[in-house]
Amino acid sequence: MTQEKKSINKKLEEKLFYKKESSWTEYGPKNQKKIFDFAEKYKDFLGQCKTERLCINYAVSALEKKGFKEIEKCKSLKKGSKVYKDIKGKSLVAAIIGGTAEKISLVGSHVDSPRLDLKPNPLYQNAEVSLFQSHYYGGIKKFHWVNTPLELHGVAFTKDNKEVDIHLGGKPEDPKFIIPDLLPHLAKDQMKKEAAKIIEGEDLNIICGHIPVNDPDIKDKVKFNVLKYLNDEYGLIEEDFICAELEFVPAQQPVDIGFDRAIIAGYGQDDRVCAFTSLMAFLEVQNPVNTAVLYFSDKEETGSNGDTGAESFALLNFTEEILKLMEMDISPFRVLEKSRALSADVTGAMDPTFSSVNDPQNVSFLGKGVSIEKYGGGGGKYSTNDAHAEYMQFIRSLVMNHSIPWQTGENGKIDVGGGGTIAMLMSRYGMDCLDAGPCVLAMHSDCELTSKADVYSAFELYRAFFHN
Repeated sequence: MTQEKKSINKKLEEKLFYKKESSWTEYGPKNQKKIFDFAEKYKDFLGQCKTERLCINYAVSALEKKGFKEIEKCKSLKKGSKVYKDIKGKSLVAAIIGGTAEKISLVGSHVDSPRLDLKPNPLYQNAEVSLFQSHYYGGIKKFHWVNTPLELHGVAFTKDNKEVDIHLGGKPEDPKFIIPDLLPHLAKDQMKKEAAKIIEGEDLNIICGHIPVNDPDIKDKVKFNVLKYLNDEYGLIEEDFICAELEFVPAQQPVDIGFDRAIIAGYGQDDRVCAFTSLMAFLEVQNPVNTAVLYFSDKEETGSNGDTGAESFALLNFTEEILKLMEMDISPFRVLEKSRALSADVTGAMDPTFSSVNDPQNVSFLGKGVSIEKYGGGGGKYSTNDAHAEYMQFIRSLVMNHSIPWQTGENGKIDVGGGGTIAMLMSRYGMDCLDAGPCVLAMHSDCELTSKADVYSAFELYRAFFHN
Protein backbone atom coordinates (compact mmCIF):
# COMPACT_ATOMS: atom_id res chain seq x y z
CA MET A 1 0.00 0.00 0.00
CA THR A 2 2.85 2.36 0.90
CA GLN A 3 4.67 1.63 -2.36
CA GLU A 4 1.47 2.21 -4.34
CA LYS A 5 0.93 5.55 -2.58
CA LYS A 6 4.52 6.64 -3.34
CA SER A 7 4.04 5.77 -6.97
CA ILE A 8 0.88 7.89 -7.16
CA ASN A 9 2.56 10.82 -5.42
CA LYS A 10 5.60 10.52 -7.63
CA LYS A 11 3.40 10.82 -10.70
CA LEU A 12 1.65 13.80 -9.14
CA GLU A 13 5.00 15.40 -8.31
CA GLU A 14 6.06 15.10 -11.95
CA LYS A 15 2.85 16.84 -12.96
CA LEU A 16 2.94 19.63 -10.39
CA PHE A 17 6.62 20.56 -10.05
CA TYR A 18 8.51 22.80 -12.48
CA LYS A 19 11.69 20.99 -13.39
CA LYS A 20 14.13 21.55 -16.23
CA GLU A 21 16.33 18.87 -17.68
CA SER A 22 19.45 19.55 -19.71
CA SER A 23 18.74 20.44 -23.33
CA TRP A 24 21.32 17.87 -24.33
CA THR A 25 19.09 15.23 -22.74
CA GLU A 26 15.97 16.64 -24.40
CA TYR A 27 17.59 16.77 -27.82
CA GLY A 28 19.19 13.37 -27.43
CA PRO A 29 22.29 11.97 -29.18
CA LYS A 30 20.56 11.83 -32.59
CA ASN A 31 20.37 15.65 -32.76
CA GLN A 32 23.89 16.35 -31.55
CA LYS A 33 25.44 16.48 -35.02
CA LYS A 34 23.06 19.17 -36.32
CA ILE A 35 23.65 21.21 -33.16
CA PHE A 36 27.41 21.01 -33.63
CA ASP A 37 27.17 21.74 -37.37
CA PHE A 38 25.06 24.82 -36.67
CA ALA A 39 27.59 25.94 -34.04
CA GLU A 40 30.40 25.81 -36.60
CA LYS A 41 28.50 28.21 -38.86
CA TYR A 42 27.88 30.47 -35.90
CA LYS A 43 31.56 30.44 -34.90
CA ASP A 44 32.52 31.41 -38.45
CA PHE A 45 30.08 34.35 -38.29
CA LEU A 46 31.35 35.39 -34.85
CA GLY A 47 34.94 35.37 -36.05
CA GLN A 48 34.13 37.47 -39.11
CA CYS A 49 31.69 39.97 -37.61
CA LYS A 50 33.37 41.72 -34.71
CA THR A 51 31.79 45.14 -35.25
CA GLU A 52 28.30 46.37 -36.03
CA ARG A 53 29.31 47.40 -39.56
CA LEU A 54 30.71 43.93 -40.30
CA CYS A 55 27.51 42.34 -38.98
CA ILE A 56 25.32 44.45 -41.25
CA ASN A 57 27.53 43.73 -44.27
CA TYR A 58 27.24 39.99 -43.55
CA ALA A 59 23.45 40.22 -43.18
CA VAL A 60 22.97 42.24 -46.38
CA SER A 61 25.06 39.76 -48.35
CA ALA A 62 23.08 36.81 -46.94
CA LEU A 63 19.74 38.50 -47.66
CA GLU A 64 20.64 39.40 -51.23
CA LYS A 65 21.70 35.82 -51.93
CA LYS A 66 18.16 34.82 -50.93
CA GLY A 67 16.56 37.30 -53.30
CA PHE A 68 15.94 40.26 -50.98
CA LYS A 69 15.92 43.69 -52.59
CA GLU A 70 16.54 47.16 -51.19
CA ILE A 71 13.17 48.70 -50.44
CA GLU A 72 14.23 52.03 -51.96
CA LYS A 73 14.52 50.28 -55.35
CA CYS A 74 11.03 48.73 -55.21
CA LYS A 75 8.05 50.34 -56.93
CA SER A 76 5.47 48.04 -55.37
CA LEU A 77 5.19 45.11 -52.96
CA LYS A 78 2.88 42.13 -52.70
CA LYS A 79 2.55 38.92 -50.73
CA GLY A 80 5.84 37.08 -50.81
CA SER A 81 7.98 40.16 -51.58
CA LYS A 82 11.32 40.20 -49.78
CA VAL A 83 12.87 43.58 -48.97
CA TYR A 84 15.43 45.14 -46.66
CA LYS A 85 16.70 48.55 -45.60
CA ASP A 86 20.33 49.14 -44.66
CA ILE A 87 20.41 52.06 -42.21
CA LYS A 88 23.79 53.78 -42.51
CA GLY A 89 25.67 50.50 -42.40
CA LYS A 90 24.97 49.99 -38.69
CA SER A 91 21.33 48.95 -38.48
CA LEU A 92 18.99 46.93 -40.67
CA VAL A 93 15.33 46.05 -41.14
CA ALA A 94 14.15 43.27 -43.48
CA ALA A 95 10.70 41.88 -44.26
CA ILE A 96 8.94 39.03 -46.03
CA ILE A 97 5.40 40.16 -46.84
CA GLY A 98 2.93 37.70 -45.39
CA GLY A 99 -0.66 36.77 -46.03
CA THR A 100 -1.69 39.18 -43.28
CA ALA A 101 0.21 42.35 -44.04
CA GLU A 102 -1.62 44.22 -41.27
CA LYS A 103 0.28 42.24 -38.64
CA ILE A 104 3.99 41.74 -38.12
CA SER A 105 5.97 38.98 -36.45
CA LEU A 106 9.13 40.83 -35.42
CA VAL A 107 12.42 39.55 -34.03
CA GLY A 108 14.82 42.30 -33.02
CA SER A 109 18.38 42.06 -31.74
CA HIS A 110 21.37 44.38 -31.47
CA VAL A 111 24.68 44.06 -33.29
CA ASP A 112 26.92 46.31 -31.19
CA SER A 113 29.13 44.96 -28.40
CA PRO A 114 31.46 46.53 -25.82
CA ARG A 115 34.72 47.64 -27.40
CA LEU A 116 37.38 50.37 -27.44
CA ASP A 117 36.81 53.34 -29.75
CA LEU A 118 39.50 55.89 -30.56
CA LYS A 119 39.33 59.44 -29.26
CA PRO A 120 39.03 62.16 -31.95
CA ASN A 121 42.73 63.05 -31.67
CA PRO A 122 44.18 59.79 -30.40
CA LEU A 123 47.80 59.38 -31.54
CA TYR A 124 50.78 60.28 -29.32
CA GLN A 125 54.28 59.14 -28.42
CA ASN A 126 55.74 58.32 -24.99
CA ALA A 127 58.56 56.10 -23.64
CA GLU A 128 59.76 55.16 -27.14
CA VAL A 129 56.42 53.77 -28.29
CA SER A 130 53.49 55.29 -30.12
CA LEU A 131 50.02 54.83 -28.65
CA PHE A 132 46.35 55.44 -29.37
CA GLN A 133 44.11 56.97 -26.72
CA SER A 134 40.84 55.05 -26.55
CA HIS A 135 37.37 55.68 -25.15
CA TYR A 136 35.65 52.49 -24.01
CA TYR A 137 32.17 51.76 -25.38
CA GLY A 138 29.53 50.03 -23.27
CA GLY A 139 29.71 48.36 -19.88
CA ILE A 140 33.07 46.67 -19.38
CA LYS A 141 35.47 45.62 -16.66
CA LYS A 142 38.34 47.74 -17.86
CA PHE A 143 41.01 45.40 -16.50
CA HIS A 144 39.80 42.73 -18.98
CA TRP A 145 41.24 44.76 -21.83
CA VAL A 146 44.88 44.99 -20.75
CA ASN A 147 47.44 42.47 -22.00
CA THR A 148 44.88 41.28 -24.54
CA PRO A 149 45.90 41.29 -28.24
CA LEU A 150 43.56 43.56 -30.19
CA GLU A 151 42.55 43.97 -33.81
CA LEU A 152 41.41 47.13 -35.57
CA HIS A 153 38.31 47.64 -37.72
CA GLY A 154 36.58 50.73 -39.02
CA VAL A 155 36.20 53.47 -41.56
CA ALA A 156 37.89 56.83 -42.10
CA PHE A 157 37.62 59.67 -44.61
CA THR A 158 40.41 61.63 -46.23
CA LYS A 159 40.23 65.38 -46.82
CA ASP A 160 39.31 64.75 -50.44
CA ASN A 161 36.29 62.65 -49.32
CA LYS A 162 37.76 59.24 -50.01
CA GLU A 163 36.27 56.51 -47.82
CA VAL A 164 38.87 54.15 -46.38
CA ASP A 165 38.06 50.77 -44.81
CA ILE A 166 40.61 49.48 -42.32
CA HIS A 167 40.76 45.88 -41.11
CA LEU A 168 43.99 44.85 -39.42
CA GLY A 169 44.72 42.12 -36.91
CA GLY A 170 42.07 39.59 -37.85
CA LYS A 171 44.35 37.32 -39.87
CA PRO A 172 46.99 35.12 -38.19
CA GLU A 173 49.77 36.88 -40.10
CA ASP A 174 48.52 40.39 -39.22
CA PRO A 175 50.13 42.52 -36.52
CA LYS A 176 48.08 43.01 -33.36
CA PHE A 177 47.78 45.84 -30.84
CA ILE A 178 47.89 45.78 -27.04
CA ILE A 179 47.43 47.73 -23.79
CA PRO A 180 50.22 46.80 -21.35
CA ASP A 181 49.45 46.35 -17.67
CA LEU A 182 51.72 47.27 -14.78
CA LEU A 183 54.05 44.48 -13.70
CA PRO A 184 53.16 42.92 -10.30
CA HIS A 185 56.61 43.80 -8.90
CA LEU A 186 55.66 47.51 -9.05
CA ALA A 187 51.90 47.23 -8.54
CA LYS A 188 51.71 47.48 -4.75
CA ASP A 189 49.64 50.67 -4.81
CA GLN A 190 47.64 49.62 -7.85
CA MET A 191 46.51 46.42 -6.13
CA LYS A 192 45.06 48.43 -3.25
CA LYS A 193 42.57 50.14 -5.57
CA GLU A 194 38.96 49.14 -6.09
CA ALA A 195 38.49 46.82 -9.07
CA ALA A 196 36.77 49.58 -11.06
CA LYS A 197 39.88 51.74 -10.68
CA ILE A 198 42.69 49.21 -11.07
CA ILE A 199 42.65 50.25 -14.70
CA GLU A 200 41.15 53.70 -15.30
CA GLY A 201 39.48 54.78 -18.53
CA GLU A 202 42.41 57.05 -19.30
CA ASP A 203 44.79 54.09 -18.90
CA LEU A 204 43.39 52.24 -21.92
CA ASN A 205 46.15 53.39 -24.26
CA ILE A 206 46.96 51.04 -27.13
CA ILE A 207 50.51 50.47 -28.37
CA CYS A 208 50.62 50.82 -32.16
CA GLY A 209 54.28 51.47 -33.07
CA HIS A 210 57.88 51.41 -31.88
CA ILE A 211 60.44 52.10 -34.67
CA PRO A 212 61.57 55.76 -34.89
CA VAL A 213 62.33 57.57 -38.11
CA ASN A 214 66.05 58.26 -38.50
CA ASP A 215 65.79 62.04 -38.83
CA PRO A 216 67.05 64.52 -36.21
CA ASP A 217 64.61 67.18 -37.44
CA ILE A 218 61.58 65.13 -36.36
CA LYS A 219 60.61 65.39 -32.69
CA ASP A 220 58.08 62.53 -32.31
CA LYS A 221 59.97 60.00 -34.35
CA VAL A 222 57.87 56.90 -33.60
CA LYS A 223 54.58 58.77 -34.06
CA PHE A 224 55.93 60.04 -37.40
CA ASN A 225 56.53 56.50 -38.62
CA VAL A 226 53.03 55.41 -37.59
CA LEU A 227 51.51 58.32 -39.50
CA LYS A 228 53.75 57.58 -42.47
CA TYR A 229 52.51 53.97 -42.49
CA LEU A 230 48.88 55.11 -42.36
CA ASN A 231 49.51 57.57 -45.16
CA ASP A 232 51.34 55.04 -47.34
CA GLU A 233 48.75 52.29 -46.80
CA TYR A 234 45.51 54.27 -46.61
CA GLY A 235 46.25 57.85 -47.66
CA LEU A 236 45.40 59.18 -44.19
CA ILE A 237 46.81 62.12 -42.27
CA GLU A 238 46.44 62.81 -38.55
CA GLU A 239 43.49 65.16 -39.01
CA ASP A 240 41.51 62.32 -40.64
CA PHE A 241 41.09 60.65 -37.24
CA ILE A 242 38.46 63.31 -36.57
CA CYS A 243 36.36 61.87 -39.40
CA ALA A 244 36.87 58.23 -38.53
CA GLU A 245 35.13 55.42 -36.65
CA LEU A 246 37.88 53.04 -35.61
CA GLU A 247 37.20 50.23 -33.15
CA PHE A 248 39.55 47.89 -31.31
CA VAL A 249 38.23 44.44 -30.41
CA PRO A 250 39.87 41.26 -29.06
CA ALA A 251 42.04 39.52 -31.66
CA GLN A 252 40.83 36.00 -31.00
CA GLN A 253 38.79 33.49 -32.93
CA PRO A 254 35.87 31.61 -31.34
CA VAL A 255 36.89 28.27 -29.84
CA ASP A 256 35.27 25.19 -28.33
CA ILE A 257 35.55 24.70 -24.57
CA GLY A 258 35.76 21.43 -22.66
CA PHE A 259 36.55 17.83 -23.51
CA ASP A 260 33.08 17.48 -25.04
CA ARG A 261 33.37 20.76 -27.07
CA ALA A 262 29.83 21.71 -25.99
CA ILE A 263 30.56 25.38 -25.12
CA ILE A 264 31.54 28.23 -27.44
CA ALA A 265 33.95 30.92 -26.20
CA GLY A 266 34.33 34.13 -28.15
CA TYR A 267 34.05 37.90 -28.16
CA GLY A 268 30.76 39.69 -28.89
CA GLN A 269 28.23 36.92 -28.22
CA ASP A 270 26.10 39.58 -26.53
CA ASP A 271 24.20 40.04 -28.75
CA ARG A 272 25.56 38.59 -31.97
CA VAL A 273 24.46 35.11 -30.96
CA CYS A 274 20.88 36.36 -31.33
CA ALA A 275 21.67 38.30 -34.50
CA PHE A 276 23.05 35.17 -36.18
CA THR A 277 20.34 32.77 -35.00
CA SER A 278 17.51 35.15 -35.91
CA LEU A 279 19.07 35.80 -39.33
CA MET A 280 19.39 32.07 -40.03
CA ALA A 281 15.78 31.55 -38.91
CA PHE A 282 14.58 34.46 -41.05
CA LEU A 283 16.30 33.11 -44.16
CA GLU A 284 14.29 29.90 -43.84
CA VAL A 285 10.90 31.64 -43.74
CA GLN A 286 8.50 30.82 -46.57
CA ASN A 287 4.90 31.99 -46.93
CA PRO A 288 4.53 33.45 -43.44
CA VAL A 289 1.03 34.10 -42.10
CA ASN A 290 1.99 37.53 -40.77
CA THR A 291 4.65 39.69 -42.36
CA ALA A 292 7.98 38.49 -40.94
CA VAL A 293 10.37 41.29 -39.94
CA LEU A 294 13.99 41.01 -38.88
CA TYR A 295 15.50 44.01 -37.06
CA PHE A 296 19.15 44.61 -36.20
CA SER A 297 19.73 47.71 -34.06
CA ASP A 298 22.86 49.55 -33.01
CA LYS A 299 23.96 51.38 -29.83
CA GLU A 300 22.07 49.12 -27.39
CA GLU A 301 25.13 48.90 -25.16
CA THR A 302 25.04 52.67 -24.62
CA GLY A 303 21.28 53.22 -24.33
CA SER A 304 19.95 52.63 -27.88
CA ASN A 305 20.07 56.34 -28.70
CA GLY A 306 20.92 57.87 -32.06
CA ASP A 307 19.61 57.38 -35.57
CA THR A 308 20.73 53.74 -35.73
CA GLY A 309 19.60 52.79 -32.23
CA ALA A 310 16.25 51.29 -31.27
CA GLU A 311 15.18 54.67 -29.87
CA SER A 312 14.97 55.86 -33.49
CA PHE A 313 11.89 55.48 -35.66
CA ALA A 314 13.51 52.90 -37.94
CA LEU A 315 10.71 50.35 -37.45
CA LEU A 316 7.99 52.94 -37.91
CA ASN A 317 9.56 54.37 -41.06
CA PHE A 318 10.10 50.92 -42.57
CA THR A 319 6.51 49.88 -41.83
CA GLU A 320 5.20 53.07 -43.45
CA GLU A 321 7.29 52.41 -46.58
CA ILE A 322 5.89 48.89 -46.85
CA LEU A 323 2.30 50.09 -46.55
CA LYS A 324 2.80 52.76 -49.20
CA LEU A 325 4.33 50.29 -51.64
CA MET A 326 1.41 47.93 -51.04
CA GLU A 327 -1.07 50.83 -51.44
CA MET A 328 -2.67 49.98 -48.12
CA ASP A 329 -4.65 52.72 -46.39
CA ILE A 330 -3.73 51.87 -42.82
CA SER A 331 -1.63 53.63 -40.19
CA PRO A 332 1.82 52.17 -39.53
CA PHE A 333 1.16 52.81 -35.85
CA ARG A 334 -1.88 50.54 -36.05
CA VAL A 335 0.13 47.77 -37.76
CA LEU A 336 2.86 47.89 -35.12
CA GLU A 337 0.29 47.98 -32.33
CA LYS A 338 -1.29 44.74 -33.59
CA SER A 339 2.07 43.02 -34.02
CA ARG A 340 4.05 40.59 -31.91
CA ALA A 341 7.75 40.76 -31.15
CA LEU A 342 10.65 38.96 -29.59
CA SER A 343 13.51 41.00 -28.20
CA ALA A 344 16.26 38.58 -29.12
CA ASP A 345 18.84 39.26 -26.44
CA VAL A 346 20.95 37.28 -24.03
CA THR A 347 20.78 36.99 -20.26
CA GLY A 348 23.30 36.09 -17.61
CA ALA A 349 23.97 32.40 -16.89
CA MET A 350 24.42 30.93 -13.44
CA ASP A 351 28.14 31.17 -12.67
CA PRO A 352 29.46 28.10 -10.84
CA THR A 353 32.03 30.23 -8.97
CA PHE A 354 30.03 33.40 -8.28
CA SER A 355 26.61 31.87 -7.71
CA SER A 356 25.76 34.18 -4.80
CA VAL A 357 24.69 37.00 -7.14
CA ASN A 358 21.81 34.88 -8.46
CA ASP A 359 18.61 33.45 -7.07
CA PRO A 360 19.07 29.74 -7.92
CA GLN A 361 15.33 29.31 -8.48
CA ASN A 362 15.18 32.22 -10.90
CA VAL A 363 18.28 32.10 -13.06
CA SER A 364 19.13 30.58 -16.42
CA PHE A 365 21.66 27.76 -16.70
CA LEU A 366 23.99 26.90 -19.56
CA GLY A 367 22.51 24.04 -21.55
CA LYS A 368 18.90 24.23 -20.42
CA GLY A 369 17.56 25.88 -23.54
CA VAL A 370 16.68 29.34 -24.82
CA SER A 371 15.81 31.67 -21.95
CA ILE A 372 12.37 33.31 -22.19
CA GLU A 373 12.15 36.22 -19.76
CA LYS A 374 9.07 38.18 -18.79
CA TYR A 375 11.07 41.26 -17.84
CA GLY A 376 14.59 42.55 -17.42
CA GLY A 377 15.66 45.89 -16.00
CA GLY A 378 16.78 46.29 -12.42
CA GLY A 379 15.60 47.04 -8.91
CA GLY A 380 11.85 47.52 -8.94
CA LYS A 381 11.59 46.48 -12.60
CA TYR A 382 12.94 49.80 -13.86
CA SER A 383 13.90 50.29 -17.52
CA THR A 384 12.16 47.23 -18.87
CA ASN A 385 9.12 45.89 -20.64
CA ASP A 386 7.09 43.52 -18.46
CA ALA A 387 5.32 41.06 -20.78
CA HIS A 388 1.70 40.20 -20.08
CA ALA A 389 0.68 36.74 -18.90
CA GLU A 390 -1.28 36.19 -22.11
CA TYR A 391 1.83 36.71 -24.21
CA MET A 392 3.97 34.53 -21.98
CA GLN A 393 1.40 31.77 -22.50
CA PHE A 394 1.49 32.30 -26.26
CA ILE A 395 5.26 31.86 -26.33
CA ARG A 396 5.14 28.91 -23.92
CA SER A 397 2.62 27.19 -26.20
CA LEU A 398 4.88 27.91 -29.16
CA VAL A 399 7.94 26.24 -27.65
CA MET A 400 5.90 23.32 -26.32
CA ASN A 401 4.22 22.68 -29.67
CA HIS A 402 7.61 22.65 -31.41
CA SER A 403 9.42 20.68 -28.66
CA ILE A 404 11.97 23.44 -28.16
CA PRO A 405 14.02 23.27 -24.93
CA TRP A 406 13.50 26.44 -22.90
CA GLN A 407 13.87 27.97 -19.47
CA THR A 408 13.24 31.25 -17.68
CA GLY A 409 14.94 33.39 -15.08
CA GLU A 410 16.12 36.82 -14.02
CA ASN A 411 19.46 38.56 -14.55
CA GLY A 412 20.67 38.50 -10.95
CA LYS A 413 19.13 38.88 -7.51
CA ILE A 414 16.86 41.83 -6.84
CA ASP A 415 18.90 45.00 -6.18
CA VAL A 416 22.15 43.22 -7.08
CA GLY A 417 22.11 44.20 -10.74
CA GLY A 418 20.11 43.79 -13.89
CA GLY A 419 20.26 44.87 -17.50
CA GLY A 420 18.21 46.44 -20.25
CA THR A 421 17.28 45.34 -23.76
CA ILE A 422 15.39 46.84 -26.69
CA ALA A 423 12.14 45.13 -25.59
CA MET A 424 10.75 48.28 -23.99
CA LEU A 425 11.52 50.28 -27.14
CA MET A 426 9.64 47.88 -29.42
CA SER A 427 6.75 47.48 -26.99
CA ARG A 428 6.16 51.26 -26.87
CA TYR A 429 4.27 50.90 -30.16
CA GLY A 430 1.73 48.77 -28.31
CA MET A 431 2.94 45.39 -29.58
CA ASP A 432 3.40 42.39 -27.32
CA CYS A 433 7.07 41.73 -26.66
CA LEU A 434 9.36 39.72 -24.41
CA ASP A 435 13.03 38.84 -24.20
CA ALA A 436 14.26 35.52 -25.54
CA GLY A 437 17.80 34.34 -26.14
CA PRO A 438 20.61 32.11 -24.89
CA CYS A 439 22.16 32.72 -21.50
CA VAL A 440 25.81 33.79 -21.46
CA LEU A 441 28.59 33.15 -18.97
CA ALA A 442 31.18 35.93 -18.50
CA MET A 443 28.92 38.41 -20.31
CA HIS A 444 30.57 41.68 -21.39
CA SER A 445 34.04 40.20 -20.99
CA ASP A 446 36.47 39.93 -23.88
CA CYS A 447 35.58 36.21 -24.16
CA GLU A 448 31.97 35.19 -23.48
CA LEU A 449 30.62 31.64 -23.25
CA THR A 450 27.43 30.03 -24.58
CA SER A 451 26.15 26.47 -24.78
CA LYS A 452 25.77 25.10 -28.29
CA ALA A 453 22.44 23.58 -27.26
CA ASP A 454 21.12 26.98 -26.18
CA VAL A 455 22.30 28.58 -29.40
CA TYR A 456 20.42 26.00 -31.43
CA SER A 457 17.25 26.23 -29.34
CA ALA A 458 17.24 30.01 -29.83
CA PHE A 459 17.39 29.45 -33.58
CA GLU A 460 14.46 27.01 -33.34
CA LEU A 461 12.38 29.48 -31.33
CA TYR A 462 12.94 32.35 -33.77
CA ARG A 463 12.14 30.09 -36.72
CA ALA A 464 8.90 28.90 -35.12
CA PHE A 465 7.96 32.46 -34.19
CA PHE A 466 8.42 33.76 -37.74
CA HIS A 467 6.23 30.96 -39.13
CA ASN A 468 3.48 31.52 -36.58
